[in-house]
Amino acid sequence: MMSPRERIDALSALGEYLAAPSSADALSAVISLARAENGWFTEENVRIAINAIRHSFLDDGRLREWLNGYPPILNPSPPLMVGLVMAGNIPLVGFHDLLCTFVAGHVAQIKCSDKDKVLLPFLLQALADIDDRTKPFFSITDRLSGFDAVIATGSDNSARYFESYFSPYPHIIRRNRNAVAVLSGEESDESLSALAHDVFLYFGLGCRNVSMLYVPKGYDFQRLLDAFAAHRHVLNHHHYRNNFDYNLTLMLLNAEPHIQGESILLAQAEGLQSRIGTLHYQEWDATESLLKLLQLNESRIQCVVSETELAGVRVVPFGEAQSPGLSDYPDGVDTLQFLLDIHQT
Repeated sequence: MMSPRERIDALSALGEYLAAPSSADALSAVISLARAENGWFTEENVRIAINAIRHSFLDDGRLREWLNGYPPILNPSPPLMVGLVMAGNIPLVGFHDLLCTFVAGHVAQIKCSDKDKVLLPFLLQALADIDDRTKPFFSITDRLSGFDAVIATGSDNSARYFESYFSPYPHIIRRNRNAVAVLSGEESDESLSALAHDVFLYFGLGCRNVSMLYVPKGYDFQRLLDAFAAHRHVLNHHHYRNNFDYNLTLMLLNAEPHIQGESILLAQAEGLQSRIGTLHYQEWDATESLLKLLQLNESRIQCVVSETELAGVRVVPFGEAQSPGLSDYPDGVDTLQFLLDIHQT
């Protein structure tokens, strides 16, 4: 049995391990294996994901501050089995759900994505090496069974299946979401460079990657394209290059209006989800209509990136879309509170 404080201590120790020089060889080995399993998981992107988890989720001070917003956590008796269906679009994308389950004192039964099968087991083994009392809190399976509650992440199509299959149980079902950016036209070159990071990191595959730009009517895209040009190296990745070339060919063959950058294609479209290598945009000319548009799409927006103050809208600074904190719950659903409440129902 571990107390809540001991669980936090173990998580903090995991963060220290990931930063220690002694972990370098083991990290390099598992990153190479992850890259072999999934061509989108470049060494740079995996290291960025691990460092973000270490800094934002496994820092003792941040963990303590986060938990100050909740009543004192008590060990549930008995602990419940929480099924976690992980996504695999970017490295370790489901780690926050696992962390919340562990902090709440429940047992996580984990269905890893076929696209991300090695990184999470590595972290769990490292955690067990730090404190072997953590072992009973986690199991990895090919098929969930005997669970009491579920947190499942997938596409809109898989979410419909999840809703049906898991409806008898307490659950959180996550669907497709994307980040959007609101531009005023007054952004500095530094701000546009930071926005480019939100667009290109993880090749744009994350739910917090910006896939839609809301720009003022008559916006001049040249400075933005200049900022995007710093990420031309993404074309060296054959998966990205194939998608970019394919989408450019389609646009040319279908005579679709578009703006061609060195490594991305901009198209005026209403859909928030853009294809790999493309970025959608819409024009706005009045704040009121922009706010209505954001409200209309609220259920499909993961976060809004902007320097502009927008009434009733929480905005994330440029460059920080892919750096969520412990309280930045996906879809705005408080995962930890859900897990603290389920053993009382």
